[in-house]
Amino acid sequence: MFSEHYLETVMGIFARQKRLAERALAQLEPADYHRTLDPESNSLAIIIKHMAGNMRSRWRDFLTSDGEKPDRNRDGEFVDDVASAEALTALWEEGWEQVFGAVGALTPDDLLKTVTIRGKPHSVVEAIERQVDHYGQHVGQIIMLTKHFRGESWQTLSIPRGQSETFDSKQAGR
Repeated sequence: MFSEHYLETVMGIFARQKRLAERALAQLEPADYHRTLDPESNSLAIIIKHMAGNMRSRWRDFLTSDGEKPDRNRDGEFVDDVASAEALTALWEEGWEQVFGAVGALTPDDLLKTVTIRGKPHSVVEAIERQVDHYGQHVGQIIMLTKHFRGESWQTLSIPRGQSETFDSKQAGR
């Protein structure tokens, strides 16, 4: 059934996004979490904190309450005030637990329902796709910043340059 396949696919995409970001983040030094490219840029700590806040808000009580929870402090997510990598990891894991718990609990019939985000109705599929897009953008930022900070010591997350013809996909952990 298409709807079951869709839910499995979305779970796989979220798992892949999480795994890619974590493989990048594993290459960091603790101070790298708080570095920025310029004064207007977000640090990795801020991106992680924002993603976790978004996940907690959007996925907690996904089918029954507005995706923008009253206890969310979105502006506070953009303050770099989480000092340790361990605390950031805890936020990250709590956020992803909300994602996987909510999506994993969905049934094919749920895809036909309507949820609200900031008071605006969205189909469940639209709300899911909105988050796939949002998290993909931030995972891309995490990878780009980590690659920038690691420079020549960066360990590629996919096919190394110049090895497209001979690369075995099992090597990339896919």
